[in-house]
Formats: sequence, structure tokens, C-alpha cells
Amino acid sequence: MKIPISFKVNGDPYTVLVTPDQVLLKVLREDLGLTDTKPGCGRGDCGACTVHVNGKPVNSCLFLAVDADGTEIRTVAGLAKKGQLHPVQQAFVDEGAIQCGFCTPGMVMQAVSILEQNPSPTVDEIRKGIEGNICRCTGYKKIENAILTASKKMTERK
Repeated sequence: MKIPISFKVNGDPYTVLVTPDQVLLKVLREDLGLTDTKPGCGRGDCGACTVHVNGKPVNSCLFLAVDADGTEIRTVAGLAKKGQLHPVQQAFVDEGAIQCGFCTPGMVMQAVSILEQNPSPTVDEIRKGIEGNICRCTGYKKIENAILTASKKMTERK
């Protein structure tokens, strides 16, 4: 049995039919063709699939699509505005925090969430904030630096 749900993704409205057990990640990638959110472990352990639902980070591989009905969803592709990367995205590029790129969408979304909650986090707060997102390439130092750089740029602009 399929259930109709409606939501916005990066500001665009969508209505789709989903099964009760279908996860948001599958809807985004397969039903809507929005492949910027990456599948990882499928168990909520790696954070590669992190998106924001009503401003809160969630593992889209575990989040049931039916629970997204009526929500606002933001993916990494929805961060850039008018051709300009979001400060977190730009900082990841500038600091070399992207290697294989597999974890990057989820890591960027988690970093944005950290900075939205605390515009000037300490390194320890950053480490705590990203602990649910696994990166196998960078050793996290460049990611931490990118988040600190983004924090500085974002607070300077205010």
C-alpha cells in the first residue's frame, strides 16, 4: 500500500507515493533523482546520508519517508545560493577537507547544523558535533579546520 506525502526539498515542493517502510534517502535518490545525499552504511552509523528535516540533522537512511510529510528538507545541494557556495562548503574546499568526497555531503550538513546552533564552537564542541559522521580519508583535522574557518567567516558577515 502506497501513501501520498508532500514536502519541500531545498524549497521545491514534491508529492510522492511511498510505502510505510520506505526511508527518506531512497525517496530523495530514487524517486526524486536528487543524488547529492549519499548512501553509506544504511544503519545510521556513518552519517553520509545526513540531511536537515525542519532544521534538524537526521540520518535519511533511517528516517521514514512517511514522517517527512509536511516538512522542509534541506540537502547539501540546497545550501548554495545564487551560484555561491555556502560558507561551510567553501571552507571545506579551501581547507582541503574533501578527499574521496564520500562523507562530504553528510559532514557538511552536520557542520552547518553545528554552526547554526553555536556560531563559535570550540574544537572540542566540533568534535562532539561530528562524532556521528565517519570520514576514512582526512583524519578529521582538515574537517575541524574547515568548520572553524566557516565559523569565522559566518560571524564576520553578521
